[in-house]
Amino acid sequence: MKRETKKKTYHIIALIVIAIALIFYLIPVYWIISTSFKPYVDTFAMPPKFWFKPTIDNYKGLMTEGYMGTDGKRQVTGVSQYPRQLLNSVLIGFISTALAVGLGTMSAYAFSRFPVKGKGDLLFFILSTRMMPPVAVVIPLFLMYRALHLIDTHFGLILLYTTFNVSFATWMMKGFIDEIPKEYEEAALVDGYTRFKAFIKIVLPQSVTGIAATAVFCLITAWNEFTFALIMTTKNARTAPPSLASRMGSSGVEWGQIAAGTFIFLLPVVVFTFIMRKHLLRGVTFGAIKK
Repeated sequence: MKRETKKKTYHIIALIVIAIALIFYLIPVYWIISTSFKPYVDTFAMPPKFWFKPTIDNYKGLMTEGYMGTDGKRQVTGVSQYPRQLLNSVLIGFISTALAVGLGTMSAYAFSRFPVKGKGDLLFFILSTRMMPPVAVVIPLFLMYRALHLIDTHFGLILLYTTFNVSFATWMMKGFIDEIPKEYEEAALVDGYTRFKAFIKIVLPQSVTGIAATAVFCLITAWNEFTFALIMTTKNARTAPPSLASRMGSSGVEWGQIAAGTFIFLLPVVVFTFIMRKHLLRGVTFGAIKK
């Protein structure tokens, strides 16, 4: 009886700790969402206001361009650049993620199944490309891109994000593919499958969990990337993060519009991660595979 009481006490304490941690984790999210619906005056109120009359003026100001009329009301002159920049983030982020995961999966399969000379050194060299900060290589990359006319192009950013994510994807996917028994492929080869067909029909379906988890992390990396998006683009291919950081109005920093843009910017990744949530628990699928 004492053991059950002690176990129940530990369970309650653990729930309390988790609840407190969850509250602290969600406070910034709540503050972003609430600020996006606050009137301009309430955004700068001291002490901060937790109860206010919600407004969508920040979203209107984010999505449109205009000026203040003589009557004190904002006159809309057209659509702002933010919807286009958000679309650029979607296209560049998802396409680069698909390419990085696809190339990384094939590279991981080669390292996992074939006797590659210097495999350990090659894998370390691949991983080392993620060790350097973006600032360390941005100048030579900028000069290279300018010579190749890739500055401010979608293809240029997709190529860049794919290059930086493929090393991470290779390492992640190798761990998953190593856990898939080789006997499955050997049986398929005996049945007349080619190596590539065995990879498509046998390995890929067993790697769905790894592919989904890798895709989530690669997308988050590409989605939040700031340095290259700021320096390598000017207008045509600019993504949302640099535009949010430079959001200015006639009276200074537009914190309400920045919060509104941040909230909209978070939604695609949150939805994608929610869809992939079942695959993020690696052991659910791979725990059932026994060598």
